[in-house]
Amino acid sequence: MKKAGGIISLIAGIFGILSAGITLFLGGAASAFNADGAGTVVGLGWGGVAFSFLVIIFGALAIGAKGKVPGILLIISSILGAVLGGTLVAVFMLLALIGGILALIGNKSKASEDIKA
Repeated sequence: MKKAGGIISLIAGIFGILSAGITLFLGGAASAFNADGAGTVVGLGWGGVAFSFLVIIFGALAIGAKGKVPGILLIISSILGAVLGGTLVAVFMLLALIGGILALIGNKSKASEDIKA
């Protein structure tokens, strides 16, 4: 389940970057027409880019690294990405949150390996 969580998070991060690009495009277009709040939309787009990259990094680490730290960091970055990334990015950060939970609970601890042996 750890690998599945990492792969789900990688896919969510890639789609999160694409949706952050759409958010940046829409914010830039609104800024060109001097719309109110266009700067906020652009800021949300950059937040989506940053946290989507973090989700990709932590998703890759969750696949290969041992321990629960990548899963925890993946959950934290997906929650912050959902809050600070805008609506389009939040949809994929929810998917990354599910991947982070899978990576966290799919990681075997040392005690459970000793019991099986």
